[in-house]
Formats: sequence, C-alpha cells, structure tokens
Amino acid sequence: MRRALLVCLFLAAALPAQQPSSWQPLWNGKDLSGWRGLRHIDPRQLEAMPAAERDKLLAEDMASARKHWSVVDGELRNDGEGAFLTTDRDYADMELELEYRTVALADSGIYLRGTPQVQIWDTTKEGGKWNLGADKGSGGLWNNKVHERMPLVLADKPFGEWNHLRIRQVGELTWVWLNQQLVVDGVVMENFWDRAKPLYRSGPIQLQTHGGEIRFRNLRLRELAADEANAVLAARDAAGFERVFDGKSLAGWQGAVDDYEVVDGAIRCKAGRGGNLFTKESYRDFTARLRFRLPPGGNNGLAIRFSGQGNPAFDAMEVQVLDDQHPKYATLKDWQYCGSVYSLVAAHRGYVRPAGQWNHEEVTVQGSRVKVVLNGTTIVDTDVAKATPAEGKEHPGRSRTEGHFGFAGHNDPVEFCDVSIRRL
Repeated sequence: MRRALLVCLFLAAALPAQQPSSWQPLWNGKDLSGWRGLRHIDPRQLEAMPAAERDKLLAEDMASARKHWSVVDGELRNDGEGAFLTTDRDYADMELELEYRTVALADSGIYLRGTPQVQIWDTTKEGGKWNLGADKGSGGLWNNKVHERMPLVLADKPFGEWNHLRIRQVGELTWVWLNQQLVVDGVVMENFWDRAKPLYRSGPIQLQTHGGEIRFRNLRLRELAADEANAVLAARDAAGFERVFDGKSLAGWQGAVDDYEVVDGAIRCKAGRGGNLFTKESYRDFTARLRFRLPPGGNNGLAIRFSGQGNPAFDAMEVQVLDDQHPKYATLKDWQYCGSVYSLVAAHRGYVRPAGQWNHEEVTVQGSRVKVVLNGTTIVDTDVAKATPAEGKEHPGRSRTEGHFGFAGHNDPVEFCDVSIRRL
C-alpha cells in the first residue's frame, strides 16, 4: 500500500499545473437552440447518406422534436414520443450533470457520443421490467454485452422527485453518479453500433424518448482537457506500479543514453538522433503505464521484451508511438498507426491526441496477449501468436517471453514521462 501511495503521489506531482475547465450550460433554459432532433440511428449510416437524403431526415426529426418537446417553466419536457433531443455539437472527454423527473412505466436514457445509453426507467415491480434488470436501478450501461451493464446500487428517488445525474467519460471509460451515489465505476461503454470496435472518440449527447413523459433541467457540461483526462486515468487502478523513471535522470536505463535527455521531468529523444533506450530491469508479464507527447510528425515506439540487441520492431515487439495524422504519413499501412504492434496487429485509429498534447497509454503483455489502451480506449487486444506478420516477414520477437522495456527512437523529439511498470 505504501508503494502504491508513493506512485500515486509521484504521478500527481508530475502532472503539469492546470486550471480545471469550467462548467457551461448545455441548455439555455428557454428554447431548443443548440439542439436538434435525431432518431435512433447508426452515425455511420447518417454520415454515408447523400446530402439531400440526410437533410430530409434531419428536417423530419427536427419537426418531430418541435412537436414532442416543449419548454415549460425552465424545464425540457417530452411527452414520451418523437425524435431524441440531440446536441448540435459533438463531445469527447467530459463531465455532464443534469436533473430529470419521470413517471411510472416510462423508460428513457442518455445517449453518449450518439451511443445508447445511460439507463433511466421505472424501477418498481409494477413497472413490469424486473426481468430486464429494472430492479437494479437506473444509471447503468444497459446496452453493454461484455462489460458490466447494471448499476452498483439502486439510487432512484420516488416518482415526482427530481433525480440528479452526473456522468464522466474519459475515452470509453464511463462513471455515473445517481443522486450522489456511484452507480458505474469506470466501466467500458461498448460501441452499440459496431461491437468489434471501441466507442467513438466523440459524438453528440442525446436525451432519449421512450414511452412516457420525462423532464430535464439544469443541464451543464464540462469538457475535460488532455491533462485533466490523463489525471483521471493515472489515478485509476494505480496499486502495484513501480516507477522506472525518476523524472530527473536516466538512472536505471541503458542503451542509447547519449541519444536521449531529461527535460522538464520527461525523457526526450534528441532531435536528429535515435536508437533504443531501455530499462536495466527485465520483465516477463507486465503492464507499462506512461504519458507521451509527440511533436508534429513525431515517431517513436515502445520496445516490449527487448533483448538489447537488434531491431525491437522484429527482434522484440514495438508498439507504435506516432503522429499518424500528419500529412507525411498519408500512406501508412494499417499496422503502422499509433498503438499498433508493428508488423503484427493494427490498432483502432483516431484515438491519439493532436501533436503537442500529452497522451496516456497502458500496454499490458501477458503471455502472447497484448493489450494497448490509449487515452482510456482499448485500441489493441489480441493474441500475437495468432497474428500473421505483414508482408510475409518473419517476426521472431513475438515469441520472446521476457526482456527489457524501452523506447525505439526515430530522430524525433518525442517525450515520455510518468513511466511505471506493474509486474503481473
């Protein structure tokens, strides 16, 4: 416990000072400005529509919203029918607060990033949905199939009273507090529309309509900047991690020590230099946790179970660290995008932050299974023993069972900090 506490304190101290983002009203309390009507629809289907067809659908849904939603005494009221009220803007990492009040037999929810949903429903036996889990309470991620879908506790207030809902999302991880009680604790919200892929990076918030009157008020939202989101992730499940970088020197590291430097608490590859910097310690099964920051077009990699000799991309495994949105990388192979296991496994794309922002990453290696979580979203989770190496090349490194952890520099000043490892 003492070691875990020290790690947590180090992580907190290493994070740069920041001003928390401020709460902003999500609704003006007067009309439907900033919101539109939108039915339950796969965002990919909407995006793929011809413009004229999409405009027609959106016009129909806006007319439906105006018919079934009203503003009365500072409340958004829905009669239980019609299109969902949907923010004009998309949101990524954020905290949302609102109050709602509903009636017997109603069944509603909050879509996040256009994805169902944080559940709101009649939790009484008379509501007739105990067979679906209504007896467990509101606030759960009801559409999950793999991860937990039910709330931790029943926290609903009786009909006629206002319920307070607070939601936090960082990556695909979701926290929900209902009436000040934690009911969802950092659970993955699954992509309802494509369960083979993680939750979308961003999307609109939707207020669901579903068969009974529901009212909302006091809606507000706070977008989380990268540093705030990283702090949430760093504090999560921190027990057992040991620092492998002291924030001041390269003590405990070997290899290309002359090609790296320590600047403002971070290990940085020197511009125009490269080489492999790796720990003196050797690891079998482990989770590595760190932050990295890319310059525009920056390229580096995480060396996994490296012997200290040869090319980590093939003689060990290399997890890509790359500003893959830079124009110079327009022709990347699937297995070259950020987070991919080079030449073996393609990562889900679109989850690395813009150049200049810190990213939070965890890589877990257990046997031949590799899991990469970038900014709170799982972008790789696979058995590399079953992967087919790209372009017919041999890949002996994936068979290694132990080795050093490190960085594979490619001449760019990529930075790493808060580097810690938990042996499994």
